[in-house]
Order: sequence, then C-alpha cells, then structure tokens
Amino acid sequence: MDISSLTTKEVGNLGESVACEYLRRHGFTIRDRNYVKKTGELDIIAEKEDTLHFVEVKTVLAEEFPLAECKGEDVYDPSLNLHQAKVRKVARTGEWYVLEKKWEGEWQVDGCLVWLRRRDGIARVSYLPQIV
Repeated sequence: MDISSLTTKEVGNLGESVACEYLRRHGFTIRDRNYVKKTGELDIIAEKEDTLHFVEVKTVLAEEFPLAECKGEDVYDPSLNLHQAKVRKVARTGEWYVLEKKWEGEWQVDGCLVWLRRRDGIARVSYLPQIV
C-alpha cells in the first residue's frame, strides 16, 4: 500500500500506532495515548515492570530504510527532532500525568523513531530508552 498521499498528521498517527505495537511486542502495556496539557502532549504512556514510560514518537516517510553503515549520506534522521527543548516539554507534561494519576513509582522519558517506507508502508522502529 503506497502511503505517499497521507497527510503529515496521518503519518504521525500511523507512526504512533506502529510504536504502540512495537512496545506491546516488547512487554509494555499501553496505558494512554495523546495526553494533552498546557505544557505539551505525551504521544504514548506505557508501563513495564512498574515503571511508567512517556514515549515521544518521531516518524518520517522514507524511500528506503537508512542503513547503519550509511554514514555521510544525506539520510534524514528523525531523532534530530528529539532536541533538548522538546524532551523537557515531554518531561514537564509527564510530571503533570504522574500528579494527576497519583503515580508513585518510577517514570522516565523515552524516544521511539519510526521510518515508514513510502511505497508499501513497511515500518522500521528504533526505541531509545531514557532520553532525559
């Protein structure tokens, strides 16, 4: 299925769904999605082993998946959008979530990078634990 015609919002939503499935397959329970406060939005709130994970998802459409050995090529890296200011906003919003839900355990901010191949919608995921 060619996904070239999807809007930026649709690509982002698809990337978040892919990230949720990835997390489920790796033992996480999805507690919430798209939690919004004045400080920002949490894409995915997941739980694993009594720790809350606030997961910021960055998705990009790609012609082909980047190869680990592609150093020096002009391949867009979605982690570039996980800059310090964005991560701080996620952490602040996570603090709201912890207070609102009266969570007393550990929590952390994670990243999840999703590449969606334009011609067929196949995804590649890279999970980045504890980006704060």
